[in-house]
Amino acid sequence: MMRWIKRPKVAFFSFTSCEGCQLMVLNCEEELRELSQRVDVVNFREAMDIKRDDYQIAFIEGSITRQEEIEKLREIRGRAETVITLGACSTTGGINALKNCFSTDYIRELVYGRNPPNLKLVENIPATPVDELIEVDYHIPGCPISKEEFLGFVKALALGIPPRLPDYPVCNECKMEGNICVFEKGMTCMGPVTRGGCRAVCVSFGSLCWGCRGLLENANTDAHRQTLRDHGLEDSEITRRFDLYNSFYIHRKKQCTGTTT
Repeated sequence: MMRWIKRPKVAFFSFTSCEGCQLMVLNCEEELRELSQRVDVVNFREAMDIKRDDYQIAFIEGSITRQEEIEKLREIRGRAETVITLGACSTTGGINALKNCFSTDYIRELVYGRNPPNLKLVENIPATPVDELIEVDYHIPGCPISKEEFLGFVKALALGIPPRLPDYPVCNECKMEGNICVFEKGMTCMGPVTRGGCRAVCVSFGSLCWGCRGLLENANTDAHRQTLRDHGLEDSEITRRFDLYNSFYIHRKKQCTGTTT
């Protein structure tokens, strides 16, 4: 990676998503001044009216669900020296990829009714992670992202240092945060197979890990499925837990276990 001589120009782009990850960037309130000293934001629809295309770093939020979005995505890749996915939807397909479990006709009718006013507006493709369509340099996972992790990525990029994601599970962070394991509370979670980096925020605030940061590389998913069975979950519920944020890569665009009844 090159070391930026001047502040690198940064752009944010949104595809199919709730834009919550970009909102987390704006939630870096106290850090925005320092952030502005490290990078020059030239395109960010949620924050500014100015739109320029002379960016070097592109952050992309959202999965790709329309054919026309592919051309826009390729245009971004052609302009940017570095492309980073922002959040679960762009990184793994996220919750959006659950629609791939059903037929396009069923989803269209469920959302728009039997006679949508403009079929061109609802024509779509399977929800697809960004790196299935273009080359991606780095990923920032999460639903939403961690602002601390985002700031760490920006600092590393500005210094010309390759950012790194943790290669340990959320369970490690639960222990560091002093949390009682949810399994000991009679609950279940996806922490043992989910990539850490969030400081176990969901568990720390009384919830459980839903797996939004994606599966840890080389995660022993078979062992975790058995653990979930041992704690009383049926196979159908276990499948739903794994599919919530990882269905695209688990099923590789094939029809999965959803039903229309």
